Amino acid sequence: MGTEGVRTDRLGLLLDQFDHARETAEVRLAGLGDEEFLWEPVPGCWSVRRRGEAVTPRAFGPGEWVLDLGAADIPASEYAEVARQAADGMTVEKIADDWSVSAERVREVLAHTGPPKPDEAPLTTIAWRLGHLHFHFAGPWEWTFGERRREPKLLVDFTPSAGLALERFWAVIDRWRESVAGVTEEQLDTVGFSQYPYSNDAEYPYAAVLAGSNLEFIHHMAEIALLRDLWRTRSAAG
Repeated sequence: MGTEGVRTDRLGLLLDQFDHARETAEVRLAGLGDEEFLWEPVPGCWSVRRRGEAVTPRAFGPGEWVLDLGAADIPASEYAEVARQAADGMTVEKIADDWSVSAERVREVLAHTGPPKPDEAPLTTIAWRLGHLHFHFAGPWEWTFGERRREPKLLVDFTPSAGLALERFWAVIDRWRESVAGVTEEQLDTVGFSQYPYSNDAEYPYAAVLAGSNLEFIHHMAEIALLRDLWRTRSAAG
């Protein structure tokens, strides 16, 4: 493989990583149908559901179909991050606001006296993973490159149709990619360039925020790919 045209600047590296992940994802998502899109590997998975049929207390969306979302908590995998936030001088109250939990819950985590939370991440459908990614990129775009005023949970009209969901998703991803490509070196170093309210993006240089967005895209697409493999195996076995 030649090195001609390979970028080594910060933005170039981030864009190349994202583009490669996107190309891989498009191949892995080819042929996705509605039944597979909504398939639950086990009963009670988080998914896209009609508003009156959601299985979680904080499911959201502007229309008839909503995306499951459970009660707010701090995952066990993030306890170290909470400890880091406290060590960096964040108050218990600020940490609680950051994670949308009570101050008492933060104190439990810091003291490691709270209830054990092993493997608490929910099992999900492909519809949920794709909907989550759609939400993740639509909201940060609005609060970085848009008007910075619209409620992120009302930006994505979720659907049980795999084809329609993908059409809407790739349109948002195209818009995201185009906007990110225009970010300047100064903006990459700007703390608070993103003001996305459902994160701590505003506390970090934008280069770090972009790196996190790439990882979000990569790990959720990997999980979708695994669900597709399980679906294929299930169908073959049946």
